[in-house]
Amino acid sequence: MLPTENRLRRREDFATAVRRGRRAGRPLLVVHLRSGATDPHAPGESAPPTRAGFVVSKAVGVAVVRNLVKRRLRHLMRDRLSQLPPGSLVVVRALPGAGDADHAHLAQDLDAALQRLLGGGAR
Repeated sequence: MLPTENRLRRREDFATAVRRGRRAGRPLLVVHLRSGATDPHAPGESAPPTRAGFVVSKAVGVAVVRNLVKRRLRHLMRDRLSQLPPGSLVVVRALPGAGDADHAHLAQDLDAALQRLLGGGAR
């Protein structure tokens, strides 16, 4: 499970990550990253935690499938938070194929997207 301090909850934070961040698309998901964004809601913290949020629409599948995809993505992001700069905002949007994909394929696409966003991959 993703710790509470690492969860993206506010609509404004989702919008900031999507509109002002960089984007990397893969066949199963799209990752938006706003590096080092400061949290206007945190009083006086020098290094706010990296926070992640997930968007899984009805196009992915029925409620059971959507929740499964969200749980998998949360689990995968928990292990990758340390790779991201402090204060980053990450939004992972699942595409329709994510409902049929297994854990390994989601992990592969998430790793490839994060690598590209962090400067390690070619366009």
